[in-house]
Amino acid sequence: MFYKIIRPIVRFIVWVLNGRLHVHNKDRLPQGNFVLIAPHRTWFEPILFALATSPTTYLFMAKKELFKNPILSFILKHAGAFPVDRKNPGPSVIKIPVKGLKKGKDSVMIFPSGTRHSAELKSGAFVIAKMSNKPLVPIVFQGPLTFSGLLKRKGLEVNIGNPITINRKTKVDKDTTEILYQQVEKAWDKLDQELDPNFKYIPK
Repeated sequence: MFYKIIRPIVRFIVWVLNGRLHVHNKDRLPQGNFVLIAPHRTWFEPILFALATSPTTYLFMAKKELFKNPILSFILKHAGAFPVDRKNPGPSVIKIPVKGLKKGKDSVMIFPSGTRHSAELKSGAFVIAKMSNKPLVPIVFQGPLTFSGLLKRKGLEVNIGNPITINRKTKVDKDTTEILYQQVEKAWDKLDQELDPNFKYIPK
């Protein structure tokens, strides 16, 4: 219900601030729920991805510090966020999204590189996909990376990739995590090239 109420409002706000959000290859989204996996480029990506993949609803992890603010905590919880200790993620990082995916209602949004390129978050994305038997769907954003850039009405481009399936017999360990992550990075690179062959991500 929260998504149905807030999504049109947020879509209108994005339109007022920037203009139209351009979504490419939405037809690549699989039937049923999935694990949306993206490189982390700006703080407002989750909002754009939620709009781009409508009507999909999501579960996603957010650092526990954000839940200290009661108003923000209310919004995050109703948007499908659950608190995570980035330094000590714990089993909930896996259990909560896997349980949600198996229910078949929500998808899961993950930025496995995070801001610190955490190895635990990398492997966690693949474990979640394997245990839930759901595909990974790569996605990328190209456009302004700051709020001021957003106000300059620079283009907002989102490109969705083909699903990646992890065999349930695959053991997710240090070696296979690197192989799988390389596969995902290649998918991201391909999506970036489809949008703009000259694109280069420059962190702000």
